[in-house]
Amino acid sequence: MTDDLTIRVERSFTAISPESWSRLSGASKSGTTIAYNPFVSHAFLSSLEESGSATAETGWLGHHLLLETDHGELIGALPGYLKNHSQGEYVFDHGWADAFERAGGRYYPKLQCSIPFTPATGPRLLVAEGLQRLPIQSAIAESLKEVVRRLGVSSAHVTFVPDEEIGVFEMDGYLHRTDQQFHFINDSYANHEEFLETLASRKRKALRKERRAALENGLSIDWLTGRDLTERIWDQFFKFYMDTGGRKWGRPYLTRKFYSLIGERMADDILLVMAKRDGRYVAGAINFIGGDTLYGRHWGCTEDHPFLHFEVCYHQAIDFALSKGLKRVEAGAQGEHKLARGYLPVTTHSAHYVAHAGLRRAIGDYLARERADVEQMNELLAEHSPFRKGERQQED
Repeated sequence: MTDDLTIRVERSFTAISPESWSRLSGASKSGTTIAYNPFVSHAFLSSLEESGSATAETGWLGHHLLLETDHGELIGALPGYLKNHSQGEYVFDHGWADAFERAGGRYYPKLQCSIPFTPATGPRLLVAEGLQRLPIQSAIAESLKEVVRRLGVSSAHVTFVPDEEIGVFEMDGYLHRTDQQFHFINDSYANHEEFLETLASRKRKALRKERRAALENGLSIDWLTGRDLTERIWDQFFKFYMDTGGRKWGRPYLTRKFYSLIGERMADDILLVMAKRDGRYVAGAINFIGGDTLYGRHWGCTEDHPFLHFEVCYHQAIDFALSKGLKRVEAGAQGEHKLARGYLPVTTHSAHYVAHAGLRRAIGDYLARERADVEQMNELLAEHSPFRKGERQQED
């Protein structure tokens, strides 16, 4: 760290100026270096906090690293949280915690540098537009280790790191972890039919049949965004979220207030895909619209219909992305069933700093084997993609 730069840890987004945050790469639509990512926007992160979704009471105490000049100008940042559990992260370290605590260590609290409840890759080492990125990114990565030491916590975990940032962490001694997701890659398709023509005949026929079957029983689909997102609509979607979230997690992470806040602050960045029957909505999925990517998040329903989940979450997302010229659709964590629907396996990355030398060695050995397994699985799955031979088989 140079003498004229300081790292400050800020616990609340209400103390961070939206204007200064918007100058960070990827955090606003005006940036040119990194495509806009709605999850690192001030609007999204502050809404998580102000809604009571990501707070000290829920085990997400803000510890956001801010890199500032001696004049107080924000030139770099890393969103972070001090946590006493590993819920809502989608990169699972429960086994590490159990092993360390059985050996007499204390794994929690830890620092989690991620977007709460959001398994989507995006910029983590945020740098003000127009500045040299690598020196500032390196300073933030090194400072995070110092924060771990000063707090006396076990570790820091930076998850869903983009390809262009993972090398910064590796150079600074962080452990590298990989995992797998399935993304739709827009190969300049004019529409959904043109995409389907690149698939093997049997796969193409199956998907056409699936889409027809999904909208039987008088179902129709609406795309809602911007001023369409009224409080009445959020009430209906929240019912879907609570139904599915309650069954999957026991206690859903996001509050009803969260949806009101993002509806006020970033409605043009949101797409609700809603399924209607007999004049009322019975299912829906929320997506966030980035500079070049559509990010699928939650889905829920109050009526069960065959294939409706696939239609609302995957096929409609492709339709929307193609209509807007977006480069990809990220449909969330896990799900090999996405492969048959044109979503290809991609590798996701995370970086981990572990203070205890013995635990760091053990985790490092495990991650070396895990990375090899992930690579092998991605290659195997890519061979079974629905595309015709000679068409796109995997992401570059």
